[in-house]
Amino acid sequence: MAKGTLYVVSAPSGAGKTSLVKAMLEQDQNIVVSVSHTTRDMRPGEQDGVDYNFVSMDEFNEMIEASAFLEFAEVFTNKYGTSQQWVETQLEQGKDVILEIDWQGAQQIRRLMPECLSVFILPPSREALEQRLTNRGQDSEDVIALRMSEAVSEMSHYGEYDFLVINDDFDQALLELHGIFLSQRMQISKQQERCQKLLAGLLS
Repeated sequence: MAKGTLYVVSAPSGAGKTSLVKAMLEQDQNIVVSVSHTTRDMRPGEQDGVDYNFVSMDEFNEMIEASAFLEFAEVFTNKYGTSQQWVETQLEQGKDVILEIDWQGAQQIRRLMPECLSVFILPPSREALEQRLTNRGQDSEDVIALRMSEAVSEMSHYGEYDFLVINDDFDQALLELHGIFLSQRMQISKQQERCQKLLAGLLS
């Protein structure tokens, strides 16, 4: 079995990353999304082990001490981290693994696993991004202005990534994103490992 590929997928809030990844998962059973560990409280409707792995602050800090995380970050008063063991287990089983993290987390991942591939998703324009954030109807104008400022800062790091997808037309963006994953599986090294019996039979 050919080993899977680790992907870092980043985007500013409102670019459509979550929707694209969800749609791709529905199309491709060989892709999984990492479930982060977090110290924050579980919200109504969330499930432990599905939305997040909910742990205490002491447990999280013990995992840090044990170097159990590929990356971790503190957001306000809560911590979030990606389990290295879980990711490596999925990769060994031939699954492609997605980490949905920001550019800072992506830098941590590249240092620890330089063989990973990274994808940045951009909106078609700042106006479109602001409209998407407004259409959610969840935030005040001040919060939207803050999110836009954060988005510009986030987008400035797109050049650090291997692939760039512009989410203007959703179906086209989904096709392009999935195409990145499919193309990596077709590499000679992976196909030789995956199709050993077929290749031996063809060439005998």
